[in-house]
Amino acid sequence: MSSHNNSSSSPANDPRQPSAARPFKSSMVAPQDLPVDYSGFIAVMCAVFGVMFRYKLGSWLAIIFCAQSLANMKNMENDLKQISMAMMFAIMGLVTNYFGPARPAAKS
Repeated sequence: MSSHNNSSSSPANDPRQPSAARPFKSSMVAPQDLPVDYSGFIAVMCAVFGVMFRYKLGSWLAIIFCAQSLANMKNMENDLKQISMAMMFAIMGLVTNYFGPARPAAKS
């Protein structure tokens, strides 16, 4: 009990034209018209928060978002600059958080 009609699937009744089929060619897109790399932007923001406010989680999230942005890179030149800046901030945040002087405890 199939929903397909066997008589219409024969090659003689096929309305498609295989001779008119052409392979898909993607159009060239200017680097300015590419969509925004949100994961790279989030990586930069998390890295800056990790360094400025000494949040370990911010630095770790920045490294994760850097890896995601690196995997989905569209524009090599601009994205690589943004990813490298975010990675440097994230590493700097981790180094200062784990190896720097301890934060003073909150007084209560």
